[in-house]
Amino acid sequence: MTDSTSRGNELTINGERLWASLMEMAEIGATEKGGVCRLALSDVDKAGRDLFVQWCEAAGCTVTVDRIGNIFARRPGRDDSLPAVMSGSHLDSQPTGGKFDGAYGVLAALEAVRALNDAGVETLRPIEIVSWTNEEGSRFPPAMMGSGVYAGAFGLEATLAETDEDGAVTVGAELERIGYAGLDPVGGRAVHAYFEAHIEQGPILEAEEKTIGVVTAIQGIRWFDCRITGMEAHAGPTPMDVRKDALLGASRLVDRINHIALDHGPDGRTTVGTFRIHPGSRNVIPGSVELSVDMRHPDAEALASMAVALQNAVDAVCAEIGLDGALDEIWYSPPTPFDPTCVDAVRRAAAETGGAHRDITSGAGHDAKYMADLGPTAMVFIPCKDGISHNEIESAEPVHITAGGNVLLRAIVEKAEEPG
Repeated sequence: MTDSTSRGNELTINGERLWASLMEMAEIGATEKGGVCRLALSDVDKAGRDLFVQWCEAAGCTVTVDRIGNIFARRPGRDDSLPAVMSGSHLDSQPTGGKFDGAYGVLAALEAVRALNDAGVETLRPIEIVSWTNEEGSRFPPAMMGSGVYAGAFGLEATLAETDEDGAVTVGAELERIGYAGLDPVGGRAVHAYFEAHIEQGPILEAEEKTIGVVTAIQGIRWFDCRITGMEAHAGPTPMDVRKDALLGASRLVDRINHIALDHGPDGRTTVGTFRIHPGSRNVIPGSVELSVDMRHPDAEALASMAVALQNAVDAVCAEIGLDGALDEIWYSPPTPFDPTCVDAVRRAAAETGGAHRDITSGAGHDAKYMADLGPTAMVFIPCKDGISHNEIESAEPVHITAGGNVLLRAIVEKAEEPG
């Protein structure tokens, strides 16, 4: 094999092979509407993992699994003692997920290794492809579980004990059941650089006709659980002016939550994603409502201001109707800037490949958020049709898939040739 120092600008991926891999992976857990349902640690997640491992071993990689189920496929370097350049994402999906969310980042990293193999190129540093466990958090909380444990944000034993929504099974038991309760310790290794390719999951790149998003940061996220409590009463005899209708209060709160984002525009985001009404009977005035609140902003001070506004809104709505309100913050992910040297590597790769590109902030959380705590990190975005993601109709164009793969390959090679 030759080294890549004199061939970096010549290296390209096989776009047709990457597309074919994505389509084959999408057959696992395929849904009628063209998406996928590969919930973390399910049988279909196991099938996706098995196929990924098979492909990595065929590419000459050594595959290992850690105790939280993260899969690492290592391609050795000329100096295998140096910390590796890592790249990947996740294979699990939302219940009504798309073909590209997560899987693109994993398989683009695999395609980068395949392209290096095709070219007979050996990098100075080893390269590791990684598929993180349970990025979505849709079956087991929290989201970005595998990378979070790897980076030390979550404790391993507590995370293995997490249960699904029904409390029926634990993460640890399901890892054992599907055969991915690995023996390797979680984390504790130096990472020279980490890159993650992903669809944008938003409309900006498509609207501006940009092929590549050079991701400079991930915006901050705060999650809250809210409970509004009134009193159940019969829907017929109870006059309107004496009711303590928890649903009326919750409905007013949803409108105010929407305005909090607008008041912190254009970057503010608020979403009420779950809504549970008790007792849920047609002729009973609701006695309590539980709802979730997702708040996002790239500026930490603005996000803190939004949290204060949310508490004020809960207090005001409850005072208007005579209700009780409880608001608990269950997760905070601060805004995460990416490493300038890795961002520059992505920017240079985009310029070299000739694609129209722009800097962009990620509106969604990604495993790269936790990897940025461990070492230099950056992301590569490509457009998705109409900005739609977390939806079975999620779509991306083969030309963009290939362009993002080429940018990822060149950024990886640049960092993998840096001396120790």
